[in-house]
Amino acid sequence: MLRTRTMAAAATVAAFAGLVALPSPAQAAGSVHLYKIYYDSPGSDRGANSSLNAEYVQIRNTTGHAVSLKGWVLVDASNHKYTFGTYTLGKGKTVTVRTGKGTNTSATRYQGRSWYVWNNGKDTATLKKPSGTKVDTCSYNSTRVDYKMC
Repeated sequence: MLRTRTMAAAATVAAFAGLVALPSPAQAAGSVHLYKIYYDSPGSDRGANSSLNAEYVQIRNTTGHAVSLKGWVLVDASNHKYTFGTYTLGKGKTVTVRTGKGTNTSATRYQGRSWYVWNNGKDTATLKKPSGTKVDTCSYNSTRVDYKMC
């Protein structure tokens, strides 16, 4: 215990002396998290694939390394699930998960649905690991705006 305190004190003194920059745990670790939900797609083309794809969730990786999202699940409050297949989100990258149909790329994934997922007034997005462990949640409750920054 005394050795641990001595080492911590030495690190603190070194940091104050400008010898070592100690990042906060959040800065050091980063995270994979929900970044933005665009829940009220624009236009009057209700139900068209272009309108469905204007509804999306963005997931950002702020860790210092690429993260495999294979088996991770994005789910809304009504239990509409999107499960990532083999996919790796690069460090510092963002992936957009669109509701409609399209061809998956490294920056955009498609749920392949023929109707909307995200309610226009109130909903909750949850990102889970394959084990079911919650990684992040983001809720909104507004009809005044079309999106939510998480």
